Amino acid sequence: MSTRLAERMSVLGTETAFEVLAKAKALEAAGRDIVHLHIGAPDFQTPENIVEAACKALRDGYHAYTPAKGLPEVREAVCEDIAARRAVEVNPEQVLIVPGGKPTMFYAILMFGEPGVEILYPNPGFPIYESMIRCSGATAVPIELREEQDFSFSAEAVLAQITPSTRLLILNTPANPTGGVVPRTEIDALVVGLEDHPQVTVLADEIYSRLLYDGEEHVSILEYASIRERAILLDGWSKTYAMTGWRLGYGVWPASLIREAERLQINSVSCTNAVAQMAGVEALRGPQDAVDHMRAAFDERRAVIVEELNRIPGVTCRMPKGAFYAFANTSGTGLSSRELEGRLLNDAGVATISGTSFGALGEGYVRFSYANSIENIREGVHRVREHLESV
Repeated sequence: MSTRLAERMSVLGTETAFEVLAKAKALEAAGRDIVHLHIGAPDFQTPENIVEAACKALRDGYHAYTPAKGLPEVREAVCEDIAARRAVEVNPEQVLIVPGGKPTMFYAILMFGEPGVEILYPNPGFPIYESMIRCSGATAVPIELREEQDFSFSAEAVLAQITPSTRLLILNTPANPTGGVVPRTEIDALVVGLEDHPQVTVLADEIYSRLLYDGEEHVSILEYASIRERAILLDGWSKTYAMTGWRLGYGVWPASLIREAERLQINSVSCTNAVAQMAGVEALRGPQDAVDHMRAAFDERRAVIVEELNRIPGVTCRMPKGAFYAFANTSGTGLSSRELEGRLLNDAGVATISGTSFGALGEGYVRFSYANSIENIREGVHRVREHLESV
């Protein structure tokens, strides 16, 4: 029997980090020692107060479905946090609690993407943006992020790419995979320019909003009243609270779109895990010491990995301003990004991610995650240097 899949499956991409993780685990199972500098997951444990809140929720009987939007107390906690950190008042009715960060982008792209539509997205950027745009049938239009601009963008250049067919614009700051941060001046100019393009909705992926260094400020799309009614905020708990496996995130939607987002939630996952939601309440309302500790540790690791990478012949690396990724320029090695990724894993025992996993403009780069210990970072980069010197 011949199985025939829908055409959209032929353009659906993936997230290479999980593929590399699987390969690395297979090598470890075969006895190899692998240094993991690829996956975007903090190496810290979830803070104990959050774990205890989850245990209490289980004992208290949080075993059933929740409202599709999420439990009222977690949506209220999200609004409190947004008011405290972004100085913006949000109605809990506009918050949708989802299992991780991806559902918010998934719902937004499904909502707006179709043949004949253009969606702008960052390149190099999180791979699911481009994958889902193409799967929706829309045309993926890259916003080019260049190293010489610290992987930010010019608002003027982005606005020049908007056409009458543009329906969605995706922003990500601080950014994966580059660690780039878009300055307030460019976001100010972008928002002003978008007043001339009322058909364009903005999806702002701000999942790394609390991982900033060197005094950099986070500029949220929700700060701009002129665009708030066509802005979608994506955020969550995974990176900030070391809760990647809990699968917990949220979207703040315009009043005109929240019902549509809720319908997509009902049709896909019904609701988000009740126990994880209660853990999320404690994360937002409880002590924030662990967040500060992790951010300080990432800052220290950032300095180490950039210094070590810049010691490798043929490799240069700018200092990232946010997130926990170093996007190293490896063009001087003479190897393609994909070839280098494979060699480092199979020959040097270091798991990294090819820059081309994040879009065509990632050629000549490799992403290193510094969400690992300084000891492992030094060992991993040492192996990279030894391998490249040997070949």
